[in-house]
Amino acid sequence: MALTQTLSDRMKEYELNTQTKLIKKLPVIIRLDGRSFSKFTKGFDKPFDVDLSEIFQKVALELRKEIENAKFIYSQSDEISILLTDWDHTKELDGGRIDTWYDYRIQKIVSVASAIATAKFNEYLYELYSPLSAYEFFNHPVLSVLLLNNIGEIEYNNLRSYYKKINIKKTDYEEITSTMNDTFKSINNTTYENDLIRRKKELNINLNNIIDFDLIINSLPKDLVNSHTFTKKTKELINELAFIYNVDSVSMSEFIRLVIDNVGIIDKEKLREVVRKNYEFNNNGSLPTIVYRSQPDYLKSPSGDSSPRSKMIKVFENTKPYDFLKFKNKGVKPSSRELKILESLAIDYNLPPGVINVLVDYSIRVKDGKLNRTYLESIASVWNRKGIKTVNDAMNEAAKYRIKKDTSKISTTSKKSVSPVPSWMNEDNKEEKMSDEELLELEKEMSIYK
Repeated sequence: MALTQTLSDRMKEYELNTQTKLIKKLPVIIRLDGRSFSKFTKGFDKPFDVDLSEIFQKVALELRKEIENAKFIYSQSDEISILLTDWDHTKELDGGRIDTWYDYRIQKIVSVASAIATAKFNEYLYELYSPLSAYEFFNHPVLSVLLLNNIGEIEYNNLRSYYKKINIKKTDYEEITSTMNDTFKSINNTTYENDLIRRKKELNINLNNIIDFDLIINSLPKDLVNSHTFTKKTKELINELAFIYNVDSVSMSEFIRLVIDNVGIIDKEKLREVVRKNYEFNNNGSLPTIVYRSQPDYLKSPSGDSSPRSKMIKVFENTKPYDFLKFKNKGVKPSSRELKILESLAIDYNLPPGVINVLVDYSIRVKDGKLNRTYLESIASVWNRKGIKTVNDAMNEAAKYRIKKDTSKISTTSKKSVSPVPSWMNEDNKEEKMSDEELLELEKEMSIYK
């Protein structure tokens, strides 16, 4: 090897020395096999998914175009087989020479074929199944925290700014778009087969590959495990706890042993408590950052309004649930039971931090200063189904709920008992006036959490 040899030439020489070629004039079959497709296809139709089969057919056709001298391609399950030959009787009779694909270099054939298949598969997959949108990702209590913890606050804010919605003041513009009726004219009714139109599906967040359930089942006594032990919801909870608290399969198996009863039923509340306490023990008493985050910027109300209600909205939006509850407790840190409730509202009911604050404030006031878990979860379940994500929507929903409750009380008893409610819930107060005491309390809340 010459001393003046360049790095590029040296690398090429290494490649040539380790190169393996196939024998020419013999048929070659390339077999491409999908990796971990049994897990990947859990959300697809069983036993046969038409859309996935169509994707594989399109990938096979793309491979046929790209691979030189591909004569036959066959797709089955998650496998694609391609037959290549380096002869063509028609061309040989005409004196034509047939080239082999990449000179039959095995490393080149394998790498390029798999790269083409992967790229085309992803391309066609995204046509049918859209990935998680930026809105859903940043609004998810688990994934957003994971992203923040992995890339840091600066990069996280940069990403959030990139996807932030641009608010345009429409008052500065004139509407020039024509209406539908002005642009198009209706024709006689014509029947089309709309079922043939391709529809895009959204894949759910999949956390199923975090815990090895086979390992856990094998580690438990055989007479304990039955069909009711690891239900779908139980598995989802175990995976979520493992994801949030960074628990591996072996440790989770030990935790499950502590909370499973003699008939094979896993106590979900006890499992939460055990996993949480273990995390606190290993992290100096701190909890994951889910209850220590304020309302995301893209869910906050526009600035500029200085009314008392808007000020209250800002308090809810800019205060972390942990700090808000601490303030409601007169400076006393929330107990483990109260933290469990906050965690459940964020994870189980997918409520943003600001919405949690509204719900906590409302519950404490109407329940005589108590944090009633059953009461909170009954409202959280409704808000989750309605998709309540902003503080303003949460306050309006709480006001509606209060009106229904008061109407029910009046119809059942002649003596009206009025419980204290938040000042922002007074629908009749058009001026949104507040007493001096309420304004003082509001200012205190804002000054503490600025």
